[in-house]
Amino acid sequence: MSLPEHLELVIFDCDGVLVDSERLSVEIDREVLSDLGWELTIEEIVHRFVGRSAAHFRSEIEAYLGRALPDDWEAPYQHRYSDAFVRDLKAVPGVVTALDAISAPTCVASSGAHEKIRRTLGLTGLLPRFDGRIFSAAEVENGKPAPDLFLRAASCMGVPPSRCVVIEDSRFGVEAAGAAGMHAFGYAGGLTPAEWLAGEGTTVFEDMAELPALLGMTVGG
Repeated sequence: MSLPEHLELVIFDCDGVLVDSERLSVEIDREVLSDLGWELTIEEIVHRFVGRSAAHFRSEIEAYLGRALPDDWEAPYQHRYSDAFVRDLKAVPGVVTALDAISAPTCVASSGAHEKIRRTLGLTGLLPRFDGRIFSAAEVENGKPAPDLFLRAASCMGVPPSRCVVIEDSRFGVEAAGAAGMHAFGYAGGLTPAEWLAGEGTTVFEDMAELPALLGMTVGG
């Protein structure tokens, strides 16, 4: 689908789009999976899991192992993620400049849990820009690549899907935007190769500071 003639809402994914967390998370994911006996490369992890929910991550591990994981299976690993975020997490380069220049309303719609979204946005100083306008896959029945999360965000913000755009960095997120009838901007400045994001109804870009110009003809429209 093409850009909306009147843009009324810019929906941002969080990890890899607002906060540069994917680079940290996938390395720890690789370690966790290795501990569980599943050896995957970083590229394989990006292809399988970036943009998907924690529930999907768990279900895929259980399918590989052929057994259920205990409810607290993540507990021994959580400190690895939190320590890395506190030590190294930063906003995606150029995103603050981009947000300052976008006059249209914005919100966040992420596969992460609310607690994680708020924590990472807080660590990078971005939380005040989105507080009260944060939507999690935990709120919907089906996570990305289903359209449910983006449709919920649009509904809660009172905007028709046809007047929304989505900023994503994963192939699952881009697919979800398309399924929701929203034009996607695929950010290829992170871990996901540009060719995984490209397709009809998607604008691929590599510099977050370019986003306002890409939206320029409709921002504030």
